[in-house]
Amino acid sequence: MERRRFGADERAALWRAWKQGLTLSQIGRDLNRHAVSVLQVLRREGGFAPRTRRRAAQGLRAAEREEISRGLSAGLSIREIARRLGRAASTVSREIGRNGSSQSYRAADAEANAWRRAHRPQSCVLARRPRLRAWVAEHLRRNWSPRQIAIGLKHSFPHDHSMRVSHETVYRSLFIQARNVLKKELLAHLRRGGFMRRPRTQQTPGQPSIVEGISIHQRPPEIEDRAIPGHWEGDLLMGGASSQIATLVERHSRYVMLVKVDSKETATVTKALAKSIRQLPAQLRRSLTWDRGSEMAAHKGFSVATDMQVYFCDPRSPWQRGSNENTNGLLRQYFPKGQDLSDVSQARLNYVARELNERPRETLNWRTPLQALEATVALTG
Repeated sequence: MERRRFGADERAALWRAWKQGLTLSQIGRDLNRHAVSVLQVLRREGGFAPRTRRRAAQGLRAAEREEISRGLSAGLSIREIARRLGRAASTVSREIGRNGSSQSYRAADAEANAWRRAHRPQSCVLARRPRLRAWVAEHLRRNWSPRQIAIGLKHSFPHDHSMRVSHETVYRSLFIQARNVLKKELLAHLRRGGFMRRPRTQQTPGQPSIVEGISIHQRPPEIEDRAIPGHWEGDLLMGGASSQIATLVERHSRYVMLVKVDSKETATVTKALAKSIRQLPAQLRRSLTWDRGSEMAAHKGFSVATDMQVYFCDPRSPWQRGSNENTNGLLRQYFPKGQDLSDVSQARLNYVARELNERPRETLNWRTPLQALEATVALTG
């Protein structure tokens, strides 16, 4: 593999492959490049494909510059050249003046100069508006996602259109550090870490883990359509040193409960879950959907203790607990992979759960899970 600059076609192929979710090695192999060379291109742009440069509709074209050059060589006047091009004489005059004079004008040089002068990067909206930048930075520190920030601005400043920014602009300002707008340490508050935006790829299923129980396909329709509150999804969030915490998400409101568990043994897990769930009102204790981990082997005893039916997902099908999987992803902001969770107190878990329950969610029409749960409890109470 030789070291050389990426051509325009190669760059286009690189970004297409990146959007398709190919790995650095796969992209490099297709382009006959080293993976590290591919990474350098991607990292420079923060994982965002650069915008395609386009010529302004009213700008002079290369063919018109050739006509100007030939007209000057033939001794034609500026007005005559402009008449033949269908342009204003002042347009032709400025074009010649910007690129030397009638004697030194060259079409190729003028075309190159036009592209160079057009490359005038404008500072982004966060750089131009300090008040907006401060609001965005503050809410990033509170672990709001860029999407939540974009919608939160509309709700907090409904009549102030200067307080608007798209979530893509926030991501670009974080990942493209050359913008020098948001501090690099704010990257740590994003749900997914890293130094550039990555495309989503599908997961490859592995070998199943089997627990006897009622299949998720036997759940009643009221659970599937999320119309009635009280149906939960659960899982264990694993940490380092064989530690874990139990996570519960109510399907209707996306309300989160976190439970400290001392081990993965089924007796320990089901006892801790039952203790927390029994604190809920009866209308919020209807069912629980779990994966096929052995920690719920004692599901029959759990059902007796809580009066909740347990349903089990298909093997290696995390999307069947979509709300819980999404929440576990959010929790990695607070409990990164590999962190020992055995020292995390229940008070800390309650604090994290409260923060998540007070964050607006797009799926709830930008209400918070707490607001959605309080509304349903009031209606069913």
